[in-house]
Amino acid sequence: MSNQTLSVITSGAFAAALKLLAPMYEKKSGHTVKLSFGSSMGSAPDSIPTRLSQGEVFDVLVLAGPALDHFMLQGVISSGSKVDLAGSKMAAAVRSGEPVPDLSNVDSFKHTLLHTARIAYSASASGTYLSEEIFPRLGIADQMAISAKKIFGERVGTILMRHETDLGFQQYSELLPIAGIDIIRDLPPEIQKTFFFSAGIGVKSAQLSLAQEFIAYLASEEAAPTVRETGLDAVLSSLPWKS
Repeated sequence: MSNQTLSVITSGAFAAALKLLAPMYEKKSGHTVKLSFGSSMGSAPDSIPTRLSQGEVFDVLVLAGPALDHFMLQGVISSGSKVDLAGSKMAAAVRSGEPVPDLSNVDSFKHTLLHTARIAYSASASGTYLSEEIFPRLGIADQMAISAKKIFGERVGTILMRHETDLGFQQYSELLPIAGIDIIRDLPPEIQKTFFFSAGIGVKSAQLSLAQEFIAYLASEEAAPTVRETGLDAVLSSLPWKS
């Protein structure tokens, strides 16, 4: 079969894994993967909703599960094509050399948030979870509306390194590549949550079999070590089109 180009877009935590896995798949298959990146929400020019609204067509979309479900309901992603690829846990970070706060229990977590002047959290699944569930549950939503800022289009670690915030929250896999920060993974079990990242096939894709082949590769035992290397938990899901 001649070389074909597969258009793939991802948001958030699976991006680092895709950057490594795409060239491996290209070498294995002889096909080309064109990777794009964008946030799964918002109206920024490079966000996935904006690009889709402007008529861009993607063969495969890799998103946080709820975002992928949303696009599936909108008719952008083919029903029945969803495959869970990886689990991602939230973490926090401070700049290296600065005091590392204790976030290991609910009381210390809440105390730290209330006594940190500048907090940043991502506009992805973990940030939505923090702002819409955790802050209200802890009774600190009003205070966080003043001191906490949602970050669109950039990694929270980058904001930390620019000294624009003092404490940041994002998926561990997205904080991991940022040099100069200390990552705090020991969050309270009552607050920690696993976010699943999933792949789906665009309804306008003209390369259904190739899209299925690529997703099967991402969900395979062969790809799992690379997925884990980037700070994610490989899921190894079954494929709906083979059930």
